[in-house]
Amino acid sequence: MKELHELSIAEAGAALRARKTSSVELTQASLARIDRLDPVLKSFILVTRERAMEEAGAADQELAAGRDRGPLHGIPYGLKDVYDVAGIATTGHSRICLDNIAHEDSAVQERLRAGGAVLLGKQATHEFALGGPSPELPFPIARNPWDPEHFTGGSSSGSAAAVAGGIARMSMGSDTGGSIRLPASYCAVVGLKPTTGLISRRGVYPLSYSLDHCGPMTASVADAALTTNVIAGFDPRDPASVERPAEDFSAGIGKSVEGFRIGYAREVITGIEGYSPELLATVDAAADTFRSLGAIVEEVKLPALELFGAVAILVMTAEAFTIHETNLRKRPRDYGKIFYQRVVPGAGITASDLTQAFRLRRELALAVEREVFSRYDAILTSGGVIPAPKIEDFSKDWPPPSLPAAAPTFMASVTGHPALAVPAGFSASGLPFGLQLVGRYFDEATLFRIAAAFEAAAGVAGRRPDLGAS
Repeated sequence: MKELHELSIAEAGAALRARKTSSVELTQASLARIDRLDPVLKSFILVTRERAMEEAGAADQELAAGRDRGPLHGIPYGLKDVYDVAGIATTGHSRICLDNIAHEDSAVQERLRAGGAVLLGKQATHEFALGGPSPELPFPIARNPWDPEHFTGGSSSGSAAAVAGGIARMSMGSDTGGSIRLPASYCAVVGLKPTTGLISRRGVYPLSYSLDHCGPMTASVADAALTTNVIAGFDPRDPASVERPAEDFSAGIGKSVEGFRIGYAREVITGIEGYSPELLATVDAAADTFRSLGAIVEEVKLPALELFGAVAILVMTAEAFTIHETNLRKRPRDYGKIFYQRVVPGAGITASDLTQAFRLRRELALAVEREVFSRYDAILTSGGVIPAPKIEDFSKDWPPPSLPAAAPTFMASVTGHPALAVPAGFSASGLPFGLQLVGRYFDEATLFRIAAAFEAAAGVAGRRPDLGAS
């Protein structure tokens, strides 16, 4: 028998509908794990305990009356504290916004609430989804459940820690340059950065208007697909939102990937100074696993990673400075040091710089479409390039010496292709490694299908950190 916190979204949903458990019991179990584990993990900065129990009770009543709102009905979840929830502060983990009470729900929160999901609370992030693990912020740094002395990755740090720790089956993160995929890789959870325009960003505190994405972090591929079914959809109030027919993103899960063509971007890993040979061996083994499943895996060459990184950093820095310019001038000391150091250079970015970056961004996207997705169904690479470093190895200045300067996540951030991080293995020290699958525009269903096949064959997803007695 599985413990309640071990049930997947589908398993918990089946148990709810069979009256083998209740949303109240699921929610109480999550709250109990917060009480026991979060003094160490620091994944939540606000626990909405009373609200959660009220929502769970309402879910049980509706299900008993035959009103079924879908796969997340009665399922507890968490929100990275950049998502608006009406009546609750959206702080961005910063002193700047401690009193920033939201007047309405974000689009994602609207969909989750309409789907009957149960909000556990707001989760830790890096300051405004960028500022790094800064000890001087008003909330503590989230810790990696595999070893609390180590980094979770960022910036969706609390979201990853909560899912890996079995506190929440699903948490919502945000991803601008890899902020879902890197913590997913460091914490051995699944994380989706969707195609630009698939999931509305309305009501999410922006870091970069043109690079931000919203996506789920879950314990399994199937859970990520079910969540995407609920939160995806056109939003006329988000200028980037794209109107498309509804689809079941989980439809291909469990089906064969024989004959699928996967381009292995191995050079992306080996081209980053300081990459871990253990990680490379893990992704090499993943490529072999796909071959054993009947997929055709060939090494593929992408445009230079430095170009994607240059575009991502320049655009993100310029847009973040624009968003924070007034407060940077009026309240500079209320920001954490790392956020300030990363954003203030945006004041020196010229219109010419930004124009060239947007021109190159389009050229890079077209090159990936033409040179890769004309021949392959997906790209395989890694989520990170090293195991999670120790938090104490970070300096109070940016960049920290413990992190490589480049990231394999930049490509899909710049091009807008969907990208999915999936647990792939572990280092000799027991820290997780994750692979990254990148797909064609609006082809998340294929990514979920490919990733689920790997998940089932690799046997990594069932491994969980030792957090003591349940």
